[in-house]
Amino acid sequence: MPANLTPQYYAAEENYKRATTPEERVKTLQEMLAVIPKHKGTEKLQADIKKRLARLKEEGKKKKQARGFNPFGVDKQGAGQVVLAGYPNCGKSALVGILTRAKVKVADYPFATALPVSGMMPYKDTFIQLVDTPPLSIDNVPPGLIGTFKDADVLLILIDVSTAECLEQLDGMMKVLQEREVIDLSEEGEIIAPIPFLVAASKMDHPEAKENLEILEELWPDLAIISVSNNGMGLEELKDRIYELLGIIRVYGKAAGRPADMERPFILKEGSTVLDFAGQIHKDFPENLKNALVWGSSKFDGQAVPRDYILEDGDIVELQL
Repeated sequence: MPANLTPQYYAAEENYKRATTPEERVKTLQEMLAVIPKHKGTEKLQADIKKRLARLKEEGKKKKQARGFNPFGVDKQGAGQVVLAGYPNCGKSALVGILTRAKVKVADYPFATALPVSGMMPYKDTFIQLVDTPPLSIDNVPPGLIGTFKDADVLLILIDVSTAECLEQLDGMMKVLQEREVIDLSEEGEIIAPIPFLVAASKMDHPEAKENLEILEELWPDLAIISVSNNGMGLEELKDRIYELLGIIRVYGKAAGRPADMERPFILKEGSTVLDFAGQIHKDFPENLKNALVWGSSKFDGQAVPRDYILEDGDIVELQL
C-alpha cells in the first residue's frame, strides 16, 4: 500500500536531516510522527520513527548518567542561555550584575567566582539567561566547565582591554576553546555543532582601552569585537547581538475573537512553522491543526496560511483546529 506522504511530513523530515543536536532530532522526529498520515501503508515508517525516538531518548539518558553531577552545570531558563567565559578579573561578574541584577560577587582579586551564578536579562518582552562562570586561562581550565560551555546556546567571551595582557587573553581563550571543540575558527567547519560565540572588550572606559582594542582588531581582523563598559557603553548593542546569535523568534498567540496576548510570547527557533508553534501550545494540536491566521509577516493581516508556513519574529498567530 502506498504511503502517500504529505508535504508537511517531507518538511518535517527535512528538518530532521538538518538537526544538529540530539534534542533537535528528538523534536523533529516527534513532529514527523505527528504529521505522518495514519494508515496501513505508513505502519512500518511509523514504527521506525518510534524506534529512532526511543533510541535517542535512551542515549540521552545514558549520557546524563555517565556524566554524573557537574558542579558547573546550570539548568536553562528563559529564551536562551548565554554563558560568559574569560580570564580572572576580566569583568564577567560585573557585567552579569549590571545586565541582570543577579547577586554576583565582584572583587578586585582573582577567582572570586567559584561556581556559576545565573541571572535573567530583560530583552524586549523576553528574558535571556546570563551565566557568570569561574575564570579560566590557557593553563587553568576547571573540570566540568567545558561541558557548561558546550551546553550553552551562546558563548560570550570577555576580554579585559584595560590591561596590556589583553592580547594574551584573547589568544589564550581562542586556543583553549578551539582545542576543546567548543568553538570552530576553521574555514572548513571541522568541529561538529560548535557553539555560536561573541567577543566583547570590557572596561572600555579605561584610558588605555581604546589603544589596546585597536591592537586586538589589527591582529584579529576577522573577529568582530563589541566594546562595552560598566557605565553603559555598548550594552544595548551587546543585547541585540546576543539575541541575533540565539537564532530565536517571538510568536504571540491569539484566540478567536480575542486580542492577541502581547505580553507572553512563545519562543521558537528561526525557521519554525505554524506546526511548531501549535506543538508548543499543546502536544495534541499538531495532529488536529487545519491552518492558521497570521498577522505580521503575511501579505495582509489575518491571512490564512498552511501548517508549514514559516513564521517570523513578532508574528501573531491564531490556530484553526
